[in-house]
Amino acid sequence: MHSSPVPEEQRVLDAARGLLRDIGRLSYDLYRAGEFGLSRSHTSVLDALETRSRRVTELAAFTGLTQPRVTVVLQELAERGLAERVRCATDRRAVDASITPAGRQYLEDARRRMAAAIHSGLTSPATPAEDPERTVASAREAVRTLLDALHAPTEAEVS
Repeated sequence: MHSSPVPEEQRVLDAARGLLRDIGRLSYDLYRAGEFGLSRSHTSVLDALETRSRRVTELAAFTGLTQPRVTVVLQELAERGLAERVRCATDRRAVDASITPAGRQYLEDARRRMAAAIHSGLTSPATPAEDPERTVASAREAVRTLLDALHAPTEAEVS
């Protein structure tokens, strides 16, 4: 008796089962390990500002937060000296937000704590990784591949 081959989409579905839950758990555990002392909303806005200044509307789209929530978060980050808001020179209605040097240092310190927690876990006798650096790099590459696939233009957008 021959079994019919499982379609590729079904194999991907089977492989992806629990992926969202696992990514959520990893995100939560890394956030806790980073000891940010800020809400996840605040952290996500700071992270989004790390590469460049952004407008509130762009931050909302990037972080998944509402525009009113981003406005409040930016105000609170500015009060702590971690971000700054400046009226856009070309459109006075818009606000450009950017991270401050203190905000960059804040993220860096939290990332060091996260990296230390990952390293500790990967080198513990209970879960030793053969090559911790390669393990983390492979995981990041896999996440990047998934993100690229989700954000790739569709055939209709390319045509």
